This record gives sequence, C-alpha cells and structure tokens, in this order.
Amino acid sequence: MEVLQQISAVAGVLLLLGATLWWLRRRGVATVGLRRGGSTRRMECLERVALGPQQTLHLVRVGDRTLLVASSAAGCSLLHSVPCDELDRKPREAQA
Repeated sequence: MEVLQQISAVAGVLLLLGATLWWLRRRGVATVGLRRGGSTRRMECLERVALGPQQTLHLVRVGDRTLLVASSAAGCSLLHSVPCDELDRKPREAQA
C-alpha cells in the first residue's frame, strides 16, 4: 500500500509539472529548446566584458557583421560595427 501511495504522489507531481509547462507555453513564457540539426544561428554572442556592476560591453556577431554594444542601466547603444572578415583579419596582421 505504501508503494502505491509513492507512485501516485510521483505521478501527481509529474502531472502538475506538465500542466504548468503547458500553461506557461500557451502564455509564451516558456519555450522548449529543441533545435533541428540543420538550423544555423544568425546571432552569436562572441564576448562579454563587465565594466562595472551595471555596465557591460558585448561583442555580438549578427549575420556578416560584428557589433560592439554597450549596455547599462540606462539602456543599450551601438559603439562600433565592422564586417566579420575584417575583425578576423586584424589579429593576424598584428602578429606578423
């Protein structure tokens, strides 16, 4: 009898979790992160540097551009934008 109670308790918790996930997905809060193998990412965070408690610099690749974005409590602003191939080429030229 004790085993039956434990199984029913686990089933109840799983049912409650499933219902909560269904409700959150319908409201657009939760998404299931299943990615297909053929999809490619168009946006990628390359690097992040914290300047202070609420200030950061982000190096972001979007398509064929690399963006330097400053983020603070007041908002975000674009500092610089270059083509990706130009950014990849500069470190190699500096080493030579």
